[in-house]
This record gives sequence, C-alpha cells and structure tokens, in this order.
Amino acid sequence: MSVRVDATLLPTIEKYGNADVEACFNCGNCTAICPLTSDRDSFPRRLIRYAQVGMKEQLLGSRELWLCYACGECTATCPREADPTGFMAAARRYAIAQFDPLGLARRLFLSPVLTVLVLILMSALMAAVVLIGNTPMPAGRLRLFEFIPPERIHDLGVVVMAVMGVAGLIGVVNMVRGVRHVGGPSVRGARLNWLGALWETVGLDVLTQRRYRDDCTAHRKPEPWYLQQWLVHLSIMWGFLGLLGATALDYLTALAGIKPVGTPVPLWDPIRLLGTIAGVLLVYGTTVAFVKRIRGSEVSLQGSHPSDWAFLTLMWLAGASGLILELFLYTPVEPAWGYSIMIFHVAVAMTLVLMAPFTKFAHAMYRTVALYAHALKPVEERELGGAASGD
Repeated sequence: MSVRVDATLLPTIEKYGNADVEACFNCGNCTAICPLTSDRDSFPRRLIRYAQVGMKEQLLGSRELWLCYACGECTATCPREADPTGFMAAARRYAIAQFDPLGLARRLFLSPVLTVLVLILMSALMAAVVLIGNTPMPAGRLRLFEFIPPERIHDLGVVVMAVMGVAGLIGVVNMVRGVRHVGGPSVRGARLNWLGALWETVGLDVLTQRRYRDDCTAHRKPEPWYLQQWLVHLSIMWGFLGLLGATALDYLTALAGIKPVGTPVPLWDPIRLLGTIAGVLLVYGTTVAFVKRIRGSEVSLQGSHPSDWAFLTLMWLAGASGLILELFLYTPVEPAWGYSIMIFHVAVAMTLVLMAPFTKFAHAMYRTVALYAHALKPVEERELGGAASGD
C-alpha cells in the first residue's frame, strides 16, 4: 500500500504546543520507559517517527495517539532532552483540529488571545439571549425562573446541545474514517465483538481510568490518594458528565410533564442530588488541577498550553457558579445579586457545552471512540488469539 508523505507535518504539529522532538534519534528509550507500552503499542516512538517522516494519515489513525496520559516519564528520561510528552499533547491538539469540520479548533489552539476573546464573546452572547425580554427581578426570596422564563433556557439548551452534537458527530466520523484507512476493522463479512470492545474500552478504561490508575501512576512520586492525578482526571470527567446528565434529565422530566422546569425540589431529589455531587466533583478536580499546574509539580504540567488553562477556567467557573447558586436556593441567604449569578452560570455552562467539540475536552470523545474502533476485532480472530494464548 502506498503511503502519502507530508513534509510539513512535524513543523505544523509544533505550532500546537511544545513538540520539540527534532533532537530525537529514535533510540527507543521513551518506549522502553512508558508503562503503557506493549507488543501492540510502541509509543511515543512510533508516533514521533510518523511525524518526522510526514506520515500524517498513519498518525491521525493510530491507536497510540489517544492512549497517552502524560505521565512525563519519557520526557524526564530522554537522553537527548527532547519532550515526547509535549509532543503527544501537541499531536492530540493537531488531531482535534484536523477532525473539526468548522476549523474553529485550529484557530483556538493556535491563538490564545482568540481563545479568550471567543469564550468571552460567546458567554456574553448566551447571557444576552437569556436576558432578552426578561421581567424585573422579583422581590423577596429568589425566584429565578420568574426572572428568566424556563422555556427560554430550555430552548437555548436544546440549540446548544444540537450544535455540539452535530459538530461532535462529524468530527467522530472523520476520525473513524482515518482509523479504517490505516488498517482498522472492516465490518463487511465479519462478526465483530461489539459488546466486548465496549466493555474493554468504556467499562474498564474510560469510565474508571483503570489504565491510568494501575499503570501510569506506578512511577510517580507518592502523594495522598485524593491528589493523585488519575482521581483528579476522573473527578473532572465524571463531574462534567454528571452535570450534563442532570441537565438532560431535568429537561426530559419537564417534557414528560413530570415536573415543570423551575419547580422547587428538595436537595435530596435524585436529579438535584446528581447535579450537586457532579458540581462538587468538577470544582474539586479543576481546583486541584489548577494548583498542580501553577506549581508545575509534574513534568507533564510544566509546559501547560494556554488552551488547557482556558478550558479549566471555563469548567471551574461553571461548577463554582452552579454551587453558589444552589447555596442561595437552599439557605436563608438571599442576596439580590443571586440573579446575576444565575445569568453568569447559564451563560458559562452553555458556552462550555457548545465549545466542547473545539477545545481540549474533545479528546475525551475522540479517545473513547478511537480506542473502541481499534478494539473491534472479528470474533474468530479473538477466539483464535485466546486459544493460542491458552496453548
């Protein structure tokens, strides 16, 4: 099979972050030290080589691109003082930009100033939509959904989710095409292990961070369990997904006529409790991540990209403003600026969801689908592999 070579691949990837691997002479030390290396996965050495020789399609369609958890071992032990960890992060940003159908991710990753401006303007636009034709602030106890009609928040949320879903779906389709082009599984004439691959990737890895917890933390310096990087990562992911799920359930119950939007509920209401726990997880995870990045306590965090800071800030603001708003609703404290917090929270949360396919959070989506696509194998092949290992 012929291979197309792009001589500009490595210089282009370098624009997306600290990808200083030109000093690399392919010694293999990074692969030897990486706790995730296996007979199947030889990285970051293989991906560095892809970039050096311009094998763009192979890099974008590889499984290894999405495996790395940035433990920093390869960078810390590189005899040439290259930065494989930084290269892997830059390569993922490059991949996200390539899969994005609108080209927005590329512009955001390459311009920190544009990133800040877009996030501010998008939040301002969301706030303006929420405030159109609003009623005066009701006196007395906070009555947020009298100040802002719940139907408006609902409709805005539906539009935001639809845009995010379409953009994310197109990006995933682009990525899957690349995976199949470089040797991914073909569904034609083969019985694939759909459920087995789902359990292997989503059940045992993505949702539990098993690989991160069991393999990538073995070489890290000892630290309390509540500060370990895998738990921080897991808290952010589950916090975001939990808030997204609570919002979706709230909309569904309203559509089903079970509970109109804005109806007061006790704190122990299942949907409210899910949102509260998810908000605490999100704020906790992003706060610890902020502190670690500021201190530069780990190799992988010493060269944080501006997009990392922007996305963390957006998530923290969404989670913190939501918790503050909830505090106002369930305590006697009733400041008039609670309505301002409501507007701020809705605007930031909507922006966070809308921008997900174009920011760092997109890697969670691409990683899940890529690992699943590569885990798909014909059932016969897996059975033969198991029989061979049994012999």
